Amino acid sequence: MFREIEAEALFASHLGPSDDPDPEQVRAAIASTLQALGPTGCLGAMAQSFGEYPESAAARMRWALSLLRVA
Repeated sequence: MFREIEAEALFASHLGPSDDPDPEQVRAAIASTLQALGPTGCLGAMAQSFGEYPESAAARMRWALSLLRVA
């Protein structure tokens, strides 16, 4: 369950694939996004993206999940 929340926070964070973040940056982005939005806000941001831009949101979630495996 916590991995899901981390993925949602990373999805909602300011980081993007072009940033090529290291594990420390990933952890910091997750923490700051969770602090700013909370788990519910992260989920809401993710849901909104999937509703408006499903193709790019799916790619962003795959990216977030792949980073979590490394971080």
